[in-house]
Amino acid sequence: MSDPTAIVAQLRAALGQIILGKQAVVDLALTAALAGGHILLEDVPGVGKTTLAHAMATLFGCSFQRIQFTSDLLPSDITGISIYNQSTGQFEFKQGPIFAQMVLADEINRTTPKTQSSLLEAMNEGQISVDNNTWPLPRPFLVIATQNPQDHHGTYPLPESQLDRFMIRLRLGYPDPTIERQILRGHGGHLAAQSITPLINAEILQQLQQATRAVHIEDAVLDYLLALVQATRRSAEIELGVSTRGALAFQQAVRARAMLDGRRFALPDDVKQMAAPILGHRIRLAGGGLSVAEADQVIQTLVAQVPVPV
Repeated sequence: MSDPTAIVAQLRAALGQIILGKQAVVDLALTAALAGGHILLEDVPGVGKTTLAHAMATLFGCSFQRIQFTSDLLPSDITGISIYNQSTGQFEFKQGPIFAQMVLADEINRTTPKTQSSLLEAMNEGQISVDNNTWPLPRPFLVIATQNPQDHHGTYPLPESQLDRFMIRLRLGYPDPTIERQILRGHGGHLAAQSITPLINAEILQQLQQATRAVHIEDAVLDYLLALVQATRRSAEIELGVSTRGALAFQQAVRARAMLDGRRFALPDDVKQMAAPILGHRIRLAGGGLSVAEADQVIQTLVAQVPVPV
């Protein structure tokens, strides 16, 4: 592999030409991919969530499957099913769409909790178990899930165990009028995503992820990260704080943010920038607050309170 920094810069520029005017979202999505984490895109329909997922899969040169989650979707529709072969007298496993390097779980909260739970093992361990047999999933393995706001008709809230397996939660939001005019003129968006070609392949993506894991974090920066995690467990505004899995995801995201900026070492600023996208969906607010904005605001308040190492 050539210079990882140059490759990341190319990916960043190419994805920014598809998702116009949302460079911060593009950077966070690439950060999650470099860290090997799953992505939850939460927003209203039609703002480019599916376009972002498809563009990432194409640029990474990874195998891609889209699963449209509906109320009648069954776990076997995702993982696969064992079918009896009369000629051999044996049961044969037919792989489901989860067997891809990048999986788009479209409108994940429109299906029942039972079907949602079929992704838990895949997202955490990179494998699935069916009929007492276990099958490994392709590497790298990345789930990009889209979710409509929970007050929309026909949605089921994701349980904490499911949310905790997503490294990052993002919102695209509506584009500003200038950017939306460019999209209407055929620049960026879905039409541009159809014409892009791969910049790397799955092997190079794995090498980038390995390089990300090698980014150095000084003890002082790690202590700062842990102080923020522990603050979520002590805050009177938070009923359920960040788990150890969340702390590990936070650490890897901080490394990836440094890699995105062309550094092989992490800074306290990386911790600050990644706090809300990584921790916001992992907390449960006291009093039942559920919105992204509320959770992010609580995390930002904690960031302002916890001393920053010099």
